[in-house]
Amino acid sequence: MDRVDEITVAIEHLPPDEYRRLVDWFRERDQAEWDRQMDADSAAGKLDFLFAEADREFDEGSARDWPART
Repeated sequence: MDRVDEITVAIEHLPPDEYRRLVDWFRERDQAEWDRQMDADSAAGKLDFLFAEADREFDEGSARDWPART
């Protein structure tokens, strides 16, 4: 059995409160990785096309509020 299998078995035997803590930890870790990747992509100019598209839509008058106003 490899480490992932061992961890999986251990997770399956966690009490609900400890399982919830682990899920929260994974979500926070995943979100932090997402943020790091977005920051790196932005700094590298990989998202510039989104700003250009927004500017173009604004200039054309086709930009809309987001979230939509109700």
